[in-house]
Amino acid sequence: MSEIKVPAMGESITEGTVSRWMVKEGDTVNQGDVLLELETDKVNIEISAEESGVLEKIIRQEGETVEIGETIGTLSAGAGGGSGTAASEPAAAESKPAAPAPEAPAAAPATAAPPEASDSSKTASPSARKLARERGIELDQVQSKDPIGRVYQDDVKSHGSQPSAPSAPAAPKAPAAAPAAPTSGGSTYAKPVERQRMSRRRATIAKRLVEAQQTAAMLTTFNEVDMTAIMDVRKRRKDKFKEKHDINLGFMSFFTKAVVGALKKFPTINAEIDGEDVVLKKFYDIGIAVSAKEGLVVPVVRDADRLGFAEIEKSIADLASKARSNTLALSDLQGGTFTITNGGTFGSLLSTPILNTPQVGILGMHKIQLRPVAIDAERMENRPMMYIALSYDHRIIDGSEAVRFLVTVKELLEDPESLLIEG
Repeated sequence: MSEIKVPAMGESITEGTVSRWMVKEGDTVNQGDVLLELETDKVNIEISAEESGVLEKIIRQEGETVEIGETIGTLSAGAGGGSGTAASEPAAAESKPAAPAPEAPAAAPATAAPPEASDSSKTASPSARKLARERGIELDQVQSKDPIGRVYQDDVKSHGSQPSAPSAPAAPKAPAAAPAAPTSGGSTYAKPVERQRMSRRRATIAKRLVEAQQTAAMLTTFNEVDMTAIMDVRKRRKDKFKEKHDINLGFMSFFTKAVVGALKKFPTINAEIDGEDVVLKKFYDIGIAVSAKEGLVVPVVRDADRLGFAEIEKSIADLASKARSNTLALSDLQGGTFTITNGGTFGSLLSTPILNTPQVGILGMHKIQLRPVAIDAERMENRPMMYIALSYDHRIIDGSEAVRFLVTVKELLEDPESLLIEG
């Protein structure tokens, strides 16, 4: 028998949460099969079987917090190819000919046929299926909170805590009596609520954002960029760019180049505070904030100062794809020196981004919107304008330095050809 242990997951991660088991006790697994998924502060990690055998016991259940090196299950070594049920019932195999053996897996769920019938039409985690069988609940009747419809253990628990189906129609009658309540001094009926447990990543994001506001002297300065020149370059060059590099020419490469150029002029903004020291970083690893299913993540474009426009676009596209498919590695998230976040993708016109500590600067991009702009004393034109925001740590960055940094970013963006020199 071998122990299933929580593996080392990076220098900054000491624990995780069992997100879901992919197999159940008694199941036969082959070497390399995924046993469970662990959720950490930064990424989700799959733990695979190191040898073939039968999952003997699940020690730590879904939702439980586990530490590095902790035993979370046991696996008994043995020949694969059969079901866990057949392996654990040798007596039944001896008392019958070999032919009826395939019927063994069907025998177990026979006592809970309705839930099993729904298994084929609804995707559910192993623990959700088990709980549904125990409670006699049909999975087809369980409402899932998952965007793709997968049913988890909490969904089954929530379903089980609701009134039975026959009494459900009575629920709308409760509000009918409500109008009378205020006239007698108050309402006594309960309002409908739904309670959801924070994921480990969401809780970590919340903790870090609060810490950033409590530990840094954070201020934000604003400016606006006339995007006419960049949009003109993209319009003229996008087809040839796509044909040559097999990637679209987006806005992020321009902003990354502009940020690198400005950081070279104002190195304190590419630094961090270590006790009473200021650590000036002579490299430019730019974090790009990406919205994923379970919260914001900031994968890093390494050595952005050495990359061309196409290399930056490809790197960002690759990292965004990994973030959305939950396949980012820890190395993709560590060591950024400055961050760019684009609220404009969701329609944000203006915001004050929060520092991604220990970094001391973050640039916020926003929605491009046509606005009337004074060209000179006599002319007005509608131009595609974007507000940009720099949040910075005032402990080591002076206001004048922050303003000049943002002005430099603006000037580089409004003269895209200069990015070939300054970036």
